[in-house]
Amino acid sequence: MRRPFSIAVLTLANLTLPGIARADTPNQASTPPATIVVTGRGLQDGPAVPAYDVQTLGREALTASASDRIEDVLSDVAGFQQYRRSDSRSSNPSAQGVTLRSLGGNATSRTLVLLDGVPMADPFFGYIPLSAIDPDRLGSARITRGGGSGAFGAGAVAGTIELNSASPRELGVADAEALADNRGETELSGTVAPELGNGFAEVSGRWDRGEGFYTTPPSQRVPASVRARYDSWSLGARDVAQLSSDIELQTRALVYDDNRVLRFAGATSHSDGQDASVRLVGHGRWQFDALAYVQARNFSDVVISSTTFRPSLDEYATPSTGLGGKFELRPPVGDAHLLKLGVDTRLGTGHTDDVVDNATTGAVTTRRSAGGRDGDTGLFVEDDWTLGKLVLTAGARADHTTIRDGFFETATPAGAITADNVYPNRASWQGSYRGGAVFTVAPALKLRAAAYSQLRQPTLNELYRPFTVASSAPHQSVIVITNANAALANEQLHGVEAGFDLSPFSGATLSLTAFIDRLDHAIGNRTLSTVVSPNITTGITTVTTTEQRYNLDAIRARGIELDGHAHAGHFTLDGSLALTDAVVESSGVAANVNGLRPAQTPKIAGSLTLGWHPAHGYDAELVVRHVGAQFEDDLNTSILPAETTLGAMVQVPLTRGFSLVLRGENLTNTLVETRNQAGSIDLGAPRTVWAGVKLRID
Repeated sequence: MRRPFSIAVLTLANLTLPGIARADTPNQASTPPATIVVTGRGLQDGPAVPAYDVQTLGREALTASASDRIEDVLSDVAGFQQYRRSDSRSSNPSAQGVTLRSLGGNATSRTLVLLDGVPMADPFFGYIPLSAIDPDRLGSARITRGGGSGAFGAGAVAGTIELNSASPRELGVADAEALADNRGETELSGTVAPELGNGFAEVSGRWDRGEGFYTTPPSQRVPASVRARYDSWSLGARDVAQLSSDIELQTRALVYDDNRVLRFAGATSHSDGQDASVRLVGHGRWQFDALAYVQARNFSDVVISSTTFRPSLDEYATPSTGLGGKFELRPPVGDAHLLKLGVDTRLGTGHTDDVVDNATTGAVTTRRSAGGRDGDTGLFVEDDWTLGKLVLTAGARADHTTIRDGFFETATPAGAITADNVYPNRASWQGSYRGGAVFTVAPALKLRAAAYSQLRQPTLNELYRPFTVASSAPHQSVIVITNANAALANEQLHGVEAGFDLSPFSGATLSLTAFIDRLDHAIGNRTLSTVVSPNITTGITTVTTTEQRYNLDAIRARGIELDGHAHAGHFTLDGSLALTDAVVESSGVAANVNGLRPAQTPKIAGSLTLGWHPAHGYDAELVVRHVGAQFEDDLNTSILPAETTLGAMVQVPLTRGFSLVLRGENLTNTLVETRNQAGSIDLGAPRTVWAGVKLRID
């Protein structure tokens, strides 16, 4: 007989999650005092969470996407976006930055992504290893749009995405899934989650592989053009042990490996990681959450010339290490207050090694190495004060940021040093805050407002690593060179928002938020020069654009976010819409982008999901998503057209424990442009249909 599990962290779900985006957040029953509570999560949310623009996806939403990829699932919350529209099968891993609220930027994440409380961003690049995060392993995802200042708050300038692993009750003793698509690509995954004494353990794995699709339009393909082949796997392990009636020990490990080929034969990218964390959570009178983690990551990349189709750059190693932890204490200060005190820290180190090749002869021309260290230690305090129908919250952080041991070195093929740049160490203190209020006008209506500030350090990648991207268009070779900038300053966000959460009738919720955010010193890429070089002999014109990372004066974004849910009988309807006006404010050497729209930021994004759940185990969902037009570059010269896609998922029980699973991506076969640089186009996934079986053992 299975012991009862109570996911204590969600016992306030009805209070703290306004405008719930999906109706599948599990109902929580009260736990008898004598029951040992095994959560596998952190401390309970405070009563003031509804003061911010929060949306939550439950397990059914996480496992019902058309592609079964986490970036696809999170796109159901309007305002979520990656740096590029391509998913984690057909994009360069270093471009997998995620953000919210159309704050633009480069490939670095402006949104803080946590998995079981641990930051997931790469220590060197700041991207999120999306292919290593399997939505089938998750129990919930909570998205907070807007800045924050709690634990690990530094980096959350555009919001926070908190991913929580599923419990054994949600996973079953074991489950497995095998799928294949119309191109012969495969997806295999499985989890075992046995109970161990008063705790539990989970072991899971996933393997995705395939020849992929052509990201190059037919008119731009050359003999060297190939499909976006991918081969990635990940293994995860998690253990939760009950040390006493109110203290539990949580440990987690994740290992992943990802290989991709992009556009041209030989244009390979590889990333891998080994993460581990340990967490001690106390649910007694003096509540606490102590967490420590380590990350070991690496990345490599080969750039192929778009004229000779031979290697022009081999970034053969980018090892990095991240160390961090936090301690949060909640002393008993009375029923009306929830006080949080704590400290968190993050230390990163990494370097990149590459060789520049002569794309005609193949000979090495230059060897380069760059890297450094960065760190952030923050002290934070926050208090939630309940005054009847009014809940107030206020919090503050003080962050000490450091950048040390930065260098950029070049050498001859034989290893003789030709340039040795060493950059000065930097350190500073910076404060941030957040505060808000939520007022329950009636059981069906809550009003809320909030103000906040937050910071983000430049990554080691932005500070020290130059890179080159090569592509081709008809009779044209396109080369984009992006230089680093060791003098980059911290980004600083200030924002305000207000909204309401309404339940007009049983089974329906509506949430609306209006916001104004200003990101000072926003880091972006500014165009330094564009050189057009026609070749009469070959008939190929080479367009070389040189960019550099730079602190703009600011990016200002203001807009409205609307989320709703309704269910009637066996049907559910969920919708999310973001309307954003974003503008760059810039002067001096970057005055040419003043008043323009930030690159990669659409004005409108939305999704609509129709679900049908006629009986236990029977599920069907149809998802329509729309993303408005956006500019590829800072000068707003290359545009990515608007796109509307249709996805679907169907699950039907077959025999005891087995189900048939069908998934469809981009069923209308919409042409999705993910990149447009001087007419050189990359495309997203075409129509893809998956079929397979799923096994669950309870």
